[in-house]
Amino acid sequence: MSSTNAQAIDAGDMNFSALTPDEENDILKNTITDLQKEVEKFKNTPYIVANVVEIVNPDEVVIRLNGGDFCVSVSDDIRNNIKLDDKVLVEQKSLTVVRKIGVSKHFDVSNFVICEKPHINWKSIGGLSYQINEINEVIELPLLKPELFKKTGIEPPKGVLLYGPPGTGKTLLAKAAATDTNSTFIEIVGSELVQKFIGEGAKFVKSIFALAKEKAPSIIFIDELDAIAAKRIEIGTSGEREVQRTFMQLLSEIDGFKHLGDVKVIGATNRIDILDPAVIRPGRLDRLIKVPLPDEEGRHEIYKIHTSKMHLNKDVNLNELSRTSKDMCGAQIKSVCTEAGYFAIRDNRYEVNMDDFLSGVKKVRSDKKSHEFLKMYG
Repeated sequence: MSSTNAQAIDAGDMNFSALTPDEENDILKNTITDLQKEVEKFKNTPYIVANVVEIVNPDEVVIRLNGGDFCVSVSDDIRNNIKLDDKVLVEQKSLTVVRKIGVSKHFDVSNFVICEKPHINWKSIGGLSYQINEINEVIELPLLKPELFKKTGIEPPKGVLLYGPPGTGKTLLAKAAATDTNSTFIEIVGSELVQKFIGEGAKFVKSIFALAKEKAPSIIFIDELDAIAAKRIEIGTSGEREVQRTFMQLLSEIDGFKHLGDVKVIGATNRIDILDPAVIRPGRLDRLIKVPLPDEEGRHEIYKIHTSKMHLNKDVNLNELSRTSKDMCGAQIKSVCTEAGYFAIRDNRYEVNMDDFLSGVKKVRSDKKSHEFLKMYG
């Protein structure tokens, strides 16, 4: 309940017999004044929120509303205070700018990206020792010890591209690198970089990199990079041209970084064969790191990580499980451990035995075949 309504009720419920006429008159006047103010709020016409995209002159600016641009007048009260990218209030009928309410920052990037400080460390990743060493050299050393590169006189890569089958740990590697360097982790999916209106995708990319610089040291992780960086072809559709404009902005932003800057870019893709050569040339994502399916030793390490908190029966043989799980990725091995736990729970057991794991392997393989069938014929 508002304070105004409370005052009105207090005035109505008050015992006026104990007050003098002057006191009664003052209370009623204050109540009426407050109620009049409250009524005026409901009569006010709402303003439109817009962003300033161009300053024509002190009296005129170009604002953006719902993807469209309008050249409008500026109220005399704020004519010298309006700047590019300001967020302003606009009168509905005349579209005159009447008030400045702040700066339009990062194109509402927070609604699209995951910006966090991850807690995944290298111990959470198994079977990828070579890949971890590569990322340490390219990502961690420049962020933690930039003086080494200055003394040596070389420039480290601005970013890396992780490529390989799905579920092999590409995202985990990027998050662990952010954890180890205490960097802000900014995650974006390639398809989200393409926006609805012309030019907004490029602005979105620019805002992401501006956010990364603001929160540096930071790592920008672009998953499914092939959605935005596929080989360019001559197609006249406006949608294809917008994707290419966004891609060109991405290349421009990567080029604009200093080699010893506190921002690194990690791309990830399952389809390196369709990437445009421009994004993986030297000077951009020039260190290519393959993240393959784990070998038997790697599968054993992954099983050790995911079973570390499980109650295992003495008959559980991780070496045998590693051999049985041939051609499985890390995500599938994790799923095997989860399914094994479910088989134990269904039998009202807390201890997981070897048969549970073998059943889990069989179920995950069956689920994979069903998924591939649906993908082909569904």
